[in-house]
Amino acid sequence: MRRILLSAILFLVSVLGVFAQKTLTVDAEYTYRAPEDVALSQAKRTALDRAKIQAIAEAFGTIVSESNTLRMSNKNGRSDVDFMSISGSDVKGEWIETIGDPQYQIEYDGETLVVTARCKGRIREIVANEIDFKVQILRNGTEDRFEDDTFFSGDNFYVSFTSPVSGYVAIYLVDIGDMACCLLPYRAQQDGIYSVKANERYVFFNVEEAAPVEKPIVDLYRMTTQFRVEQNQVYVIFSPQPFVKAADAVGNGQLRELKGSEFQKWLAKCRKRDASMSVKMFPIVIKKQE
Repeated sequence: MRRILLSAILFLVSVLGVFAQKTLTVDAEYTYRAPEDVALSQAKRTALDRAKIQAIAEAFGTIVSESNTLRMSNKNGRSDVDFMSISGSDVKGEWIETIGDPQYQIEYDGETLVVTARCKGRIREIVANEIDFKVQILRNGTEDRFEDDTFFSGDNFYVSFTSPVSGYVAIYLVDIGDMACCLLPYRAQQDGIYSVKANERYVFFNVEEAAPVEKPIVDLYRMTTQFRVEQNQVYVIFSPQPFVKAADAVGNGQLRELKGSEFQKWLAKCRKRDASMSVKMFPIVIKKQE
């Protein structure tokens, strides 16, 4: 019996060693040359996001998928990530939290806006298999063929979601003003949690696709913008373990919102406590109707 118990303990220790996640503190930096139709606030956010991804890529490497538009090179011993699209990059780690406030250097090369973002933070290596849940951002339709990342003022916004395991999901949209709006759970759900079943396709923010008991509480979203072009970010957060949305308040637009920095702090705390939590981020563009 003692030998069996000792063998079981040794096996458990070896398994834990295999799946131990390495955590590092890193300094991140990225210089972004913004297209002419990109606002300064949007350029700063893009530069910061890419700085984080590049730091993770340098520490843990990248996984290149078929739709990937990420290229890596090495110059003078330093890796450089050439991004065509943030959503196309796939790295073997995740950004857990930012330490202190990011710093920005704003310059102009002729008429081109150049933003350099620098920040410090903690990153974690992904060594265990993540739950491969499927998310699609949909415009003006609920079928997968309506997937899009560009919206015009007045377009309907939906999100389709499927997971191989049951669990809990939350959806946030971070706007150009760096406010994080909680889209899911729905406003009428007072417990702040939304559960999903395995292998079932959900289409959020559409009454017709909702379960009968949920139809009265579904929130509908139509994209609008005061700018010619603005970029937002949609965060889809999933875990097989229960978690509750961040503390927020109803703003002028009747949306539950909190500052982007507070949202990131909440998300960092959740991911520290729950190694099985996965996050997918989708940049979307909203354009004003001509």
